Amino acid sequence: MNVDGIDINREPPTRAFLERHVDAERVLDFVSTRSPVFKGRPLPASKKEAIDLMMENPNLIRRPILVAGSRVIFGFDKDAYRRLGRRTEG
Repeated sequence: MNVDGIDINREPPTRAFLERHVDAERVLDFVSTRSPVFKGRPLPASKKEAIDLMMENPNLIRRPILVAGSRVIFGFDKDAYRRLGRRTEG
């Protein structure tokens, strides 16, 4: 599997990309909740609010973002990477 690295601070994902891939039922799975930006502020309560915050500050996007065809994985997830690798090998 080929992997390209992109610095999301210099080339952040578009709003359309985030709208397409952020699940409204699990917005906190896509946000880096440990970021200092969250200190003293409430966590986003909706998909729109989460995406607005990510657009303002790309450091809030959970990294890395792995894009393989139509599959997108936010954050390091060894099991998801392994499952994805098995799909691309077969």
